[in-house]
Amino acid sequence: MTQTNDVSAMTFIDPHIHMTARTTYDYMVLREYGVVAIIEPSFWMGQPRTSAGSFKDYFSSLVGWERFRAAQFGIRHYCTISLNPKEANNPEIADEVMDLLPMFACKEGVVAIGEIGYDEMTPAEDKYFGLQLELAKEVDKPVLVHTPHRNKKEGTSRSMDVCTEYGVDPAKVIIDHANEETAKEVLDRGFWAAFSIYPKTKMGNQRMVELVRQYGCDRIIVDSAADWGLSDPLAVPKTAQLMAEMGIPAEHIRKVCYENALSAYGQSGEMKETDWTNPPAVDQRQLYDGNSVLRGQQPVTDSKELASLLIE
Repeated sequence: MTQTNDVSAMTFIDPHIHMTARTTYDYMVLREYGVVAIIEPSFWMGQPRTSAGSFKDYFSSLVGWERFRAAQFGIRHYCTISLNPKEANNPEIADEVMDLLPMFACKEGVVAIGEIGYDEMTPAEDKYFGLQLELAKEVDKPVLVHTPHRNKKEGTSRSMDVCTEYGVDPAKVIIDHANEETAKEVLDRGFWAAFSIYPKTKMGNQRMVELVRQYGCDRIIVDSAADWGLSDPLAVPKTAQLMAEMGIPAEHIRKVCYENALSAYGQSGEMKETDWTNPPAVDQRQLYDGNSVLRGQQPVTDSKELASLLIE
């Protein structure tokens, strides 16, 4: 008989979600489904940026506006800062961006240097991967590695080799967008293995269940990688529910959908459980630089009232 677990009382962390590309309503729904904290990695915006100034404004929004927007719905927002692998191939701007990174790497709420790594595995990507690993060591932050969508196995192995060559402790490196082809090597080499539940491409919910059944729950992290693409911001709680229905033990679900992300990124010193177990009160009357997320709607001043905002 299939064992079932109740995940309705669980809380979740989505340690890779690009909320800049999502709506405020997504924050509200995430909180309703038990997501208490998120991490937003620096990423490619869909088209090339034309100046280093656009990176500065983007990084500023990650440590400013997005933290405020999330807090309005009782969610703690953290981020990772980097020059994305895809953008490392723009030499006219990349060096200027590297000059910006130290300014943001030690800001409040920055839990890692990332996403860094490979897209096409070019010499430029090699260069900026190495430079950002050096920065991570300098500021003593974990590293979030983006593994390429093409040549996944080769790119993943090479990413881990580079981290080792630069003397970065595997226990401080999260290898994301892992799959069945790469999971064993990542775990065998002592790195964290993160899996992005992204429809039809990176990792599916059912496949994730089987991976946890095969490898257990140590150093495995589930995330959504939700962005401007066809993606699901509720991928973490939905995967947790499917795991429960498929008989995965509740303690394993909690580890891969909550505890492991906290352990990995908590090494930064910027993320701790009391951030959301003992949070500041929600008060949507507050403004950020004169702006509100409500756009004229009635503000909520009690966390218990948040669920009433959901549209039926």
